[in-house]
Amino acid sequence: MDRCVVLVDAGYLLGAAASLLAGEPARSRITVDHAALIQGLRERAEADTQQPLLRIYWFDGAPDRVPQPEHRRLRVMPRVTVRLGALTRSDGRWAQKGVDAAMHAELTELARNRACSDVVLVTGDGDLLPGLMSAKEHGVAVHLWAVQAADGDYNQSEDLVAEADERRVLDRAWITQAVRARDLTGICAPAPAPRPEIAAILSAPLPESALAASAERAAEAQAAAVRNGTAPPETAGENGTSVPAPSGAKGVPTPKDLASLRGPGSAPAAPAPASAATLRWSSDKGWVERPGAALGESPETASLPTLAQLTSAEQRWADREEDITTVGGDPYEVGQVFARRWMERLPEPSHVQKLSTMYPRIPHRIDGELLRYAARFGLLAHKDDQIDEHDRYAIRAGFWREIDVRAAAERQPAGE
Repeated sequence: MDRCVVLVDAGYLLGAAASLLAGEPARSRITVDHAALIQGLRERAEADTQQPLLRIYWFDGAPDRVPQPEHRRLRVMPRVTVRLGALTRSDGRWAQKGVDAAMHAELTELARNRACSDVVLVTGDGDLLPGLMSAKEHGVAVHLWAVQAADGDYNQSEDLVAEADERRVLDRAWITQAVRARDLTGICAPAPAPRPEIAAILSAPLPESALAASAERAAEAQAAAVRNGTAPPETAGENGTSVPAPSGAKGVPTPKDLASLRGPGSAPAAPAPASAATLRWSSDKGWVERPGAALGESPETASLPTLAQLTSAEQRWADREEDITTVGGDPYEVGQVFARRWMERLPEPSHVQKLSTMYPRIPHRIDGELLRYAARFGLLAHKDDQIDEHDRYAIRAGFWREIDVRAAAERQPAGE
């Protein structure tokens, strides 16, 4: 067959590009426009081989072979097939397993079946030498491409270079058409400030009832300490009298402490206003009673439908297509996408008003569904099967931001 195939070792291509542009092979140091990169590979391959492209095979590693967001985007591009090996951590370093074997198997199978006349290899690993030699014996022309080395030396196996029929170097000018070095401020620089919506949730004060509950638990611990003879010493008051040390966590006094400091006969403290009864983020342990509400979800919010209940089979298929092709996997973006779908499919607009009474808490069933949806985008990777705490803040902040924007748009009269 007079056509060409490109086999790309993504670990080599992107690692060498990172070394060239950022000074170290960590792929976290670069940003990649995958669509531009694939288009560049296709055009270069067809120009070098003078043959039309059959397919680009993209070989990469992933934890437990679970596709990451970039793999999801790549595998739906025309003429691109993604093959994943395992990504394992050893001695503090990540290493690919099974990628070379998969490339070798694909190369020999293509040559044996005469599926192409030319093969372009973008790799530097000498383990592919037997496969390269086998492809040549089946009459396939092998083109070996290298990424320009940062130090000007070889970054490929010399045996591989010697055996290839044609050799090319992807230089800095070609690489920078699709790859850029990240603008990092240095490891000692402060982390960038979070989005305002995330900062608002992070800084939201806990309700008075939450502080009281925390203080009550601390009081129980204090009582146990007294029984065990390990209670903290008393502190001196303003008049030199002995005042028990506050038993609340981190110096937060319990209601009993406050009553003793106010003195006998004093009125109890006024409850916190409803506007102050906000929550940092949703969780079973962090959820506390609002004034006038029973502990747990109210009947109104418990009746809110989940996205799964609102989604038909056809919509579910369309959602998966959108997830694969357009949703990048940023935690904030994931929360926005989920909220947009949920609001668009609600049968009654009043459900949004019910939800808004619980801000910033998301009802438990919807919150769990939201986090399970976020897990599809690789947000569990390298985090011991737990979504990072800041990512949870970002997911929920994105959810609330989309709810707020769309609710405001619906309230605005037509024509304004």
